[in-house]
Parts: sequence; C-alpha cells; structure tokens
Amino acid sequence: MPSELETAMESLIKVFHRYASREGKTGTLNRRELRELMENELSNFLKSQKDPAAVDKIMKDLDTNGDGQVDFEEFVSLVVGLSIACEQCYQMHMKKACKK
Repeated sequence: MPSELETAMESLIKVFHRYASREGKTGTLNRRELRELMENELSNFLKSQKDPAAVDKIMKDLDTNGDGQVDFEEFVSLVVGLSIACEQCYQMHMKKACKK
C-alpha cells in the first residue's frame, strides 16, 4: 500500500499527464493546457491572482528552455513554489493558533 506522500506524487504525475495529453505534443503543456490545468486544479490560487495575465506570466516563467511548452520538470517547479508559499502560510497560522 503506497504511503501518503507516494500517493500525492502519483496524483501530481497523473494530473500533469491528464492535461498534457489533450493536444499537441504529448508529455508537455502548451499555454491552453496549462490554463485549463490551473483553472481546474489550482482554481483557488488562480482566483487570488489580481492580474488577468497571470497564467501567461507563469507560463513564461516556467518555460525555462523557451520552447513554448511546459514539461513535467518545469511544471514541478510551479508546484514546489506554491507548496513553499502554502507551508509558510501554514507556519504563520500555527504560530497564531499557539498564541491563543
């Protein structure tokens, strides 16, 4: 039976490939696929963005090799960055909870 972390890793891989296989080059996300993934899988994050061009900016930042596609390694950097930000919020929340 897989551990909780192994299950989370499997989920991350499955979600990426579900969107990456929709059109164009298999195994990468184009701009439209990245937008669909973020709208469906990261909707709370996307709603918190004030900039309507947020997905385009994220795409530009993630596409480190400049091929107009986001591969799994590039995608994982987004997940890592968001996870770090969420963990920092979690720490702040826990500090406030401990003070009560």
